[in-house]
Amino acid sequence: MVLDGKIGIGMVNFINTAPLYEVWKERAVLTPHKDWQVMEGSPSRLNRMLYNGELDLGFISSHEYALHPEEYRILDGLSISARGEVGSVFLFSELPIAALHGKSVGLSPQSQTSNALIRIILEDYYHIRPHYVESEAAPAHLAIGDRALRLKAENRYPLVLDLSQEWQRHSGLPFVFAVWAVREECWHTHGAEVRAIQEELLTCVEIGRRRLVEISAKVAERIPMPPAACHEYLQRIEFDLSPAKVLGLSQFYQKLIDRGEVSPKALPLKFL
Repeated sequence: MVLDGKIGIGMVNFINTAPLYEVWKERAVLTPHKDWQVMEGSPSRLNRMLYNGELDLGFISSHEYALHPEEYRILDGLSISARGEVGSVFLFSELPIAALHGKSVGLSPQSQTSNALIRIILEDYYHIRPHYVESEAAPAHLAIGDRALRLKAENRYPLVLDLSQEWQRHSGLPFVFAVWAVREECWHTHGAEVRAIQEELLTCVEIGRRRLVEISAKVAERIPMPPAACHEYLQRIEFDLSPAKVLGLSQFYQKLIDRGEVSPKALPLKFL
């Protein structure tokens, strides 16, 4: 419990959550939940907060669950995912992929999942070994979320690699960038409230998909981008956790296990 006995809920504040979060905020005004406290942040910040017990549940990088599977359970039916192109997780490169062998590739400070995924793509699929750095001052660098959308719109990089599309092309499966996870102690002590939050999230997703044109027009100026382009982008973002996505998530975790980056305890997945 985070503040004054309230359940702390972490919400990613990128435009890709707008179909869910805009509806959540509207419904929270009409029907306030005095025991729920939303805290916004980037995926990496929410990862840290949930692990440190500063949050009880929230959207976190799928990689974070794999790092600490004993701490969390995944809320079934919810994710941030894509089949094919996602449109906001890119490797921007001044060089062809093969030419990046031995060169610096900048990782993102905002996403553990995307950093892990680009290593898999470059090393396992393209068979190159770059030098990874935490800087955009490199021949290629990773960008996610709203920043990735802005860089893509600038059209100044000769090579732009969509990580989700690459994963789908090589694995044949969708990619799950983030999951909703709850800390084990919160689930055990406040299970009914956790279920209520899960149901509210699922309801918001359902409403948000029906109102996607309206929501796209409302949030497009944040980038900024034309409402039609925002709508096209948000159509690619998915919030469900279908059997194919569970399989894709499991395959991602198995690759991380095989690479020695996470514990074998990451599988099988723990749902509620």
